[in-house]
Amino acid sequence: MSASPTVGCDMCGRPVRPHRQSRTSPPRARYCSNACRQRSYRMRQKSGGMDTALVETPLTQMSSFIGRTDELIDLARILRESRLLTLTGPAGVGKTRLAMELAGQEARGRRHEVAVVKLGQLTESEEIRQRILTTVDALPGGADGTEKDRLLLLDDCEHVLDTCGTLLTGLLPRHPRLRILVTSREPLRLPGESVFPVIELALPDLDSGTALAACLRSDAVTLFMDRARAVAPDFKLTEANAADVGAICARLDGVPLPIEMAARLMRVFPPDEVRDRMDDRLALLTNGWRLADGRHRSLRASLGWGYDLLSTAERALLRRLSVLPGGFGPDAAAALAADIPEAVSAMPEILIGLEAKSVITPVPGDDGPARFRLLESMRHFGHEMLVAQGEDTAAYERLTAWLVTASLPLREEAVAPAGTLRMLEKEHANLTHALRRLRSGDDERQLLLAAALAAAEVAGGRHTGAAEHVAHALDHTAPTSDYRGVALEAAATLARREGENAAAARRADEAVALERERGGGTARLGRLLLLRGTILRLADEREASRADLAGALNIGLRLGHTMLTALCLGEIARQQMENGELGSAEQTIRRVLPALRRHAAPFRRRSVLVTAGALALEKDDLTVAEAHFTEVLRVRPAHRSDTAAAIEGLALVATRARRFDRGLRLLGAAECIRDNAGRDTEWWRRRVHEAREAALRAMPPARAETWLDAGRGLPEQQAISLALGDDGPGTHHKRPAHPLSRRERDVAELVVEGLTNRQIAARIHVSVRTVETHIRHIRTTLGLRSRAHIAAWVAQRQPKPPALLTTPPAEQRMPPVRSVVHGARVLGRANPRQLNDT
Repeated sequence: MSASPTVGCDMCGRPVRPHRQSRTSPPRARYCSNACRQRSYRMRQKSGGMDTALVETPLTQMSSFIGRTDELIDLARILRESRLLTLTGPAGVGKTRLAMELAGQEARGRRHEVAVVKLGQLTESEEIRQRILTTVDALPGGADGTEKDRLLLLDDCEHVLDTCGTLLTGLLPRHPRLRILVTSREPLRLPGESVFPVIELALPDLDSGTALAACLRSDAVTLFMDRARAVAPDFKLTEANAADVGAICARLDGVPLPIEMAARLMRVFPPDEVRDRMDDRLALLTNGWRLADGRHRSLRASLGWGYDLLSTAERALLRRLSVLPGGFGPDAAAALAADIPEAVSAMPEILIGLEAKSVITPVPGDDGPARFRLLESMRHFGHEMLVAQGEDTAAYERLTAWLVTASLPLREEAVAPAGTLRMLEKEHANLTHALRRLRSGDDERQLLLAAALAAAEVAGGRHTGAAEHVAHALDHTAPTSDYRGVALEAAATLARREGENAAAARRADEAVALERERGGGTARLGRLLLLRGTILRLADEREASRADLAGALNIGLRLGHTMLTALCLGEIARQQMENGELGSAEQTIRRVLPALRRHAAPFRRRSVLVTAGALALEKDDLTVAEAHFTEVLRVRPAHRSDTAAAIEGLALVATRARRFDRGLRLLGAAECIRDNAGRDTEWWRRRVHEAREAALRAMPPARAETWLDAGRGLPEQQAISLALGDDGPGTHHKRPAHPLSRRERDVAELVVEGLTNRQIAARIHVSVRTVETHIRHIRTTLGLRSRAHIAAWVAQRQPKPPALLTTPPAEQRMPPVRSVVHGARVLGRANPRQLNDT
């Protein structure tokens, strides 16, 4: 048998044994030792002839890297534990940039030899295979003949998943010191793969404090400002433009690629104009980097790249989901895809596939049914495709029909089921979208949908413009519609909530008359009589109110409807109490309150709790009264009328306990809320007035006015916090344990100041690694993903600095800002009795 042929080393010419390789594998370089391999590697780097993506894509990037500090820490840890790590996320979210930053960090720390292979422009399996194998082979090994730790970054793999999966399955076992970092819109789904979803940058919470302060804590806004100043050096974030900049970032979902494109428009357009043109973003955001890949040069190209990778059923479902701006569940998706039988039968599989491909995103929330959403840019793209395919009219008709079916219990049930109200709350944005589509015609279904939006608004304690939609529907539809009664009821309910009792009574009269024309004695008539009876009680028309409540109660008893009966008895108990029938009122409350706690939606039991608290006050049982009023405030969401009554009730408790400072502050806070919630009954107003006069007599006039002014200056949420934060007589409310340790709180507060980990370590005299550990524990404990989220969480919990104690003289100089904030924190933690003593 002849000896095996020998070949020469490609570096020094010494004879080496040839590699065993298949005919289909690409030719590999031959070296006699690792020293020759490394010399060849260095020579090719110096000469520029190294045919790997390490030269094509330098690890040192030209633009600054914003945010993602915590993600880098997590990824470095995962990379030490996993040999295959895939970064997933939607188009433009920054997967490549984050992966390049991680690879550069590993290279600078000399933990890995790093190479990068860009796969975005490659489609042929053999070409991809050769590129990856050649790059792995070119990475140097250890000087002592052992293999060195190596890291290979495969960028943009979503279109070649099968090819990469097959290759990596064989490559990783042969190279035990090799680690693979992958960026893709969906996972490879290989054994041992760790998947890290790259989420959007932290957005400003424009509803918490000033827009400027919120924007300064946002990574998305920081990126916007950095890229804007690169093209417009004089551009600054100010009080005037902060809301517009924050809104632009929010409309772009915190996704870096479109944010960078929008920021570069600051050279030509002001922020408010860019914000107003966000509905046309696909035509507006076309200014990607000149030398970027084609799919990164415009927002439409970026989204189109992912769209083309979807299956036919996935593309069809995506187009139909674009009519749902408020998110969706599997039931809504199935209703919209009713014209695609194969999609309906495979709906769970298709939704799982769209989520894996970063097209839809799960909505975190309660333990209810699964819910998803489309990022707004993807929804705009899907809607553009929907219109291009001529499918928009049919899709909107299916959406309207599905919402009407879901809203029918509002017309047919005596009391809308709690499950229906929860569902409508989640669909409020979709209801608004469908109503805007119907406004141009006289479709009677807008009456029912407007009533559904009103029910969601009332149950959720939010203002979504339902009143305007209800009024429009009543004005532009036939007066004979079967849905008119439920819309009139919605109009009466909304008017009552705003304290417009005359308008509420007028709409309730119309609804009752219409229902009686169609045959009285129905469950719907019982509900309408209950509503009108409540409105008449607030207007101090007791006889008429008593008659309506008796009629509603009779209907509830005849139909055996437990909830309608309980709600009627709750209103009757209020009248019994105001008539001085305390024993009867107490018996009625004891009968209905347990049933309402068990079965009613939260917002339905608040008025009965207010009655129970007022009844306890009449019996001078301050402990029970405080417990009931506190429960009203803890039942979320709260309506202004109930909130005002509960705060007034707690003020009465404080005043009777001779805690006049607290009582006056609460009365001042309730005044402002009551102004926007309408008046209560004369009986209740007298008690509030008596408490106020007692407190004013007990304190020096100047000091009493100071406490009242302090309460008047509180925002509603802070007034609620004040009402819930102090101990009452005989009741000791323990403050909930803080979720963070003392040291973690110190670190979190320093994060708010914008300090780096090294600066925090120097400030509290610990190591940088200890700070990293604290931040990781904070994020794990609170369920947060970034430093910006930590900063926002801490900022929301910090007391704001209103002047609660005294009104400083006009000539007194303001202390430094830091002193004001520190003082506010101290006051926020102080005991009100101690403050009163000062």
